[in-house]
Amino acid sequence: MRKLLTIPILCLGIFVHAQNMLLQRDSTKTLDEVNVIGVLNKKIETDMKMAVSVDEFLASSDHISFIKRGAYAWEPLLNNMSTERSTVTIDGMHIFGACTDKMDPVTSYVESNNLSTIDIKSGQEGSLHGATVAGSIDLKRRTTPFGLGKKWSGAYQTGFEFNNQQFFNLGNVSYSGDKFVVDGSISFRKAGNYTDGNNNEVKHSQYNKFNTSLAMAYKTSPLSSVRVDALFDMAKDVGFPALPMDLWLSRAIITSAAYKQLFEDGLMRVWDTKIYFNAIEHYMDDTKRPENLVHMDMPGWSTTYGLVSEVNLKKDNYTSEIQLNAYNNVSIAEMRMYPQDRGKRTMFAYSWPWVTTRFAGLSMNNFWDISERSQVNLGGSLGLNYNHSKYVEFNWIFHPGAPQEKTRILPSLHAGYQLNIQSFNFSGGIGYGHRAPSVSEGYGYYIYNSFDRYDYIGNPDLKNEISYEVNASAGFTNDQMGIAAKVNYFYIQNYIIGRILSLGSPMNYQSVGVKGYTSLDHAQIFNLSLNAHYHILPQLHWEGMFTYARATDDHDGNLPFIRPFSYQTSLHFVHEKIGFQTSLNGDFAQINYSPQYGEDQTPAYTIWNISADYTCNFKKVKAVLQVGAENVLNAYYSTYADWGNIPRMGRNIFTSVKINF
Repeated sequence: MRKLLTIPILCLGIFVHAQNMLLQRDSTKTLDEVNVIGVLNKKIETDMKMAVSVDEFLASSDHISFIKRGAYAWEPLLNNMSTERSTVTIDGMHIFGACTDKMDPVTSYVESNNLSTIDIKSGQEGSLHGATVAGSIDLKRRTTPFGLGKKWSGAYQTGFEFNNQQFFNLGNVSYSGDKFVVDGSISFRKAGNYTDGNNNEVKHSQYNKFNTSLAMAYKTSPLSSVRVDALFDMAKDVGFPALPMDLWLSRAIITSAAYKQLFEDGLMRVWDTKIYFNAIEHYMDDTKRPENLVHMDMPGWSTTYGLVSEVNLKKDNYTSEIQLNAYNNVSIAEMRMYPQDRGKRTMFAYSWPWVTTRFAGLSMNNFWDISERSQVNLGGSLGLNYNHSKYVEFNWIFHPGAPQEKTRILPSLHAGYQLNIQSFNFSGGIGYGHRAPSVSEGYGYYIYNSFDRYDYIGNPDLKNEISYEVNASAGFTNDQMGIAAKVNYFYIQNYIIGRILSLGSPMNYQSVGVKGYTSLDHAQIFNLSLNAHYHILPQLHWEGMFTYARATDDHDGNLPFIRPFSYQTSLHFVHEKIGFQTSLNGDFAQINYSPQYGEDQTPAYTIWNISADYTCNFKKVKAVLQVGAENVLNAYYSTYADWGNIPRMGRNIFTSVKINF
């Protein structure tokens, strides 16, 4: 299994994904979809910066914040909840990182130039892709339709960022024939250490990333097609300044094969079925950290294969999505300790003891257009989750007699109502759902957390987390302006979190103790966001966003990594071929922090960014040149979500050129 991830396998292992041919759901029926720009020229970028990473693009959503352990592979928090409580997929495919320290979230295995959209759904609306509490993030890859008038198309983007000496190249090309389509992409990023607002170098913040993908689709009939997809991603020499270890190598191959059938008549409109396989390997490295008295290797492997089958129904004012999800995942992580003489090994253990997870779930979302102004949606899912630990004796040390295997039933229900009255729109909804403990929460063995400096132990007997949620929104939009407010509230029973254990001694010499995953009676999380825009002049546009969150445990103590008051305001000016953007964004002071989970108070900060771009056309080629600066005033700051209070990047001047043909 460890030899699966080689480039020749990329050529041999091309499997799947469904061709998006004719039928698209109305965007009003897809909650919180992010930035679908155009039909053929879909792109992942922001107004302020063209050459954003996937993480930077996701950060523009009011639902998502990030835990940062360095300049690479940020951990997305949906509704201020950790990744264990959300479902992150690529085209509906389940993928699981191979790192116990979360150095490789799913979002780190794609690039902006092989994605078309990112679909974010909050709470139980995201249960279509599996059991969740926070919601779902589905990263949708590019799919070129058949039979375009322009057979060949593509884009190339290159640029340089001065603070960390980052150089990048992003390219993609597509061919569209009447019966055959090809999509390909390739990207490379290389960055050195960045400097903070005091012009000090932040060591171990460099990274190198290579990503490529290939997809081929063939139209088997006027209403059906098959598609095969493969994506290969490799990161090397990645530093994590907030952690005691870095990344030597991470590789992933993600493959799929799909069949899609459309129907002209009847209740069933689309049937889309996909099989997939992905394998990830991840090797931590501390050999470049001379301060470590004891060297440790922590390799990890994650292998998943699965099935996604979706049916879309439509009749009169009724539409429905029915989806079957099934997957099998094996997660393995090792710990190997060495003295200064690395020719001798003094300790070996499994931090993930060969844990197999099998899941099968059936989900359904139903929509009824009651009138031209109102709509009701009702959905739910039922999942079966099975875990098996090959080396259960590691769990028996702290939980004698713990079962080697565990089967859980994971139900989910949600309902909502939407009302549109002229320029006003309102919505409200409720949700109920279960989630199973993650591999680390259930079976982790001495997983070191450098944030609070404790070793963490899993518990196979943890109960399901049970979430009850309420959400609402209200908005007003006309030709000149718009404003929208959204709120949600989660009451989560059996909330899983780490608590200090009275038995056991730490294994890592940097640890101050041992914590075991346990369940609180409950926790409460409240999120509020306010978005507004205004066209001051035909060429001048203003946007603003404000978010607030509050979260407490069953003793009214603060939960960790909850975003304080945050804001963003920006102006965009466009005149003929010239564009100019400027923005201010920041956080208020984090006053509701949690010392018992390792947090301290972080001060308020404000960051100023500017950029300008120029567009020119040469026959059928369009080129855009952009120059800008982030953190113009070179502010020194660290946020509530910066692991170990590592400082953020100081002033960063960036340049980028993008050519579309």
